[in-house]
Amino acid sequence: MLAVLAGVAAVAVHATRYGHWIVDDAAITFSYARSFADGLGPVLQPGAPPVEGFSDPTWMVLLGLGKVVGLFDHGALFGIPDYVLFPKALGLLFTGGVLTACYIAAKQIFTRFAWLVTLIAGLTLATIPSYVIWVVSGLENSLFAFAVVTLGVTLFVAVRNDRLLTPKVALWAGVMVAFAALTRPEGLIYAGAYPLAALFLLRSGLFWKSFRLALLSVAAFAVPFGAYVVWRHAEFGRLLANPSVAKQQGLPGFDAVKRPFELVGYAGWAGVIVLALVIVFALVKAPWRRSLVALLVPLVLGIVAYGVMVADWMYQHRFASPIWPLAVIAGTLSAGELLRHRQALLRVGVVVVLVGAFVPSAVGFAAAADKFAKNPNITACLVADRFGRGFNTYADILGLQKASLLLPDLGGSSMTSRLELVDMAGLVNKPIADLVHDNDLQGLRDYVFDTVKPTFIHSWGPWAAGNGIALDPRLDRDYVLIYSSPIEGLRNGDWVRRDAATDPAKLKAAQDYAAKTIPAVAADRFGGPLDDCGATMKPGQTITMPS
Repeated sequence: MLAVLAGVAAVAVHATRYGHWIVDDAAITFSYARSFADGLGPVLQPGAPPVEGFSDPTWMVLLGLGKVVGLFDHGALFGIPDYVLFPKALGLLFTGGVLTACYIAAKQIFTRFAWLVTLIAGLTLATIPSYVIWVVSGLENSLFAFAVVTLGVTLFVAVRNDRLLTPKVALWAGVMVAFAALTRPEGLIYAGAYPLAALFLLRSGLFWKSFRLALLSVAAFAVPFGAYVVWRHAEFGRLLANPSVAKQQGLPGFDAVKRPFELVGYAGWAGVIVLALVIVFALVKAPWRRSLVALLVPLVLGIVAYGVMVADWMYQHRFASPIWPLAVIAGTLSAGELLRHRQALLRVGVVVVLVGAFVPSAVGFAAAADKFAKNPNITACLVADRFGRGFNTYADILGLQKASLLLPDLGGSSMTSRLELVDMAGLVNKPIADLVHDNDLQGLRDYVFDTVKPTFIHSWGPWAAGNGIALDPRLDRDYVLIYSSPIEGLRNGDWVRRDAATDPAKLKAAQDYAAKTIPAVAADRFGGPLDDCGATMKPGQTITMPS
């Protein structure tokens, strides 16, 4: 399995390009994992109401187990904060699982050269920033990709060995879909993988057997997933996770057709066209083409899911994580078939064409990696310092023992804040999620100013104009500004309720602290956006910048 290890090592080397970066959304799941491990249940913070503010139960459970055994949320491991090291190590572990699945598939076709197929697949994946970035982001992408690739290879091997229409395969496929659906919401779409494979590969006289086994596979998915939905409704009173409500996922429109072409542009047209031609060749000529069809079914479903989902604000195509390995495995296997049984000179020509088509893709990938390293998505550590530790300090300066904070960034802040957090985006707040889902922005503002009445408010960038909270006249009536970082046409800053800041000296001290500290914090702890923010992230921490 040296080929698997080499591929994982290549991904790890690429991942060092992004330092200790963890995306802020991942830290929301970190906080829930902490609460579960500490016996507090599904809450963002101690004392908060139960809300399913996570969309990745399996990943959250893994992180919670990591905390229980002392590998996560305890301190530094090998000089690296475990909130950085542990999720990234899991990402590499599941990348190893993806490449092991690739080896299993290759072994079915190229007994002697399965290692070479696996090595090429691993090295290729390591060049794709979209894949590498998101498997080490702290989010569940690596686990999701592993689940979907395992499903695809299960179908591939089953068809190769004429075992697709067996109860064992049908059951295992259904279980893997349930696992995928409990790792990411769009995993639901893969419930169609086994039935579609059975339909496309239907043989004469086997319709009813295929139909019965398709139902068995769907049942194997529905039972565990349905049990979770029953628990969700009993615990939270919802049939959907709270983020799904807040993100307003609806029926697909024309954008669902256009969006997958973003991936083609990202990967490079020349490379994608050559990849498609190689796969078509295998579908026509390869003796194992039926197996390839089975592998392509989850790939196509993944592309459909990418198109259907609400467009993501994060960079580098976060929702494409299972698409890249499935495409690479299918393409590498097909290229191997193209090269097999060819004369040496023809093989050289084919390799030259394949490499030549990949060169523009490699150049584009290098540029994408460099761009992301210089300007990554918002980091958990920036949010932990700016909104968690920073507002803790405000509260300490103002002498507030209990306080609440309305803000749009919940990850790092939930790991470090001692304040009661109110999610402006609604991901972990049910009333706000419902108001956002209904596009009732006036109701949202009324809820904030008349019902919640948070002690502190932070608003920035698109949130200022998007929900109108920073533009509402009640903000100036009831709150006083601590810190402002204006952008043309927007109001960005930190506010405190007037009745919580009645001591002018303390208010001035908070304002002076903010003026001196926040600009440096916004630069992300002096070391650039790829640094971490200390050995631990714990509630109540404050931040003192050097003079």
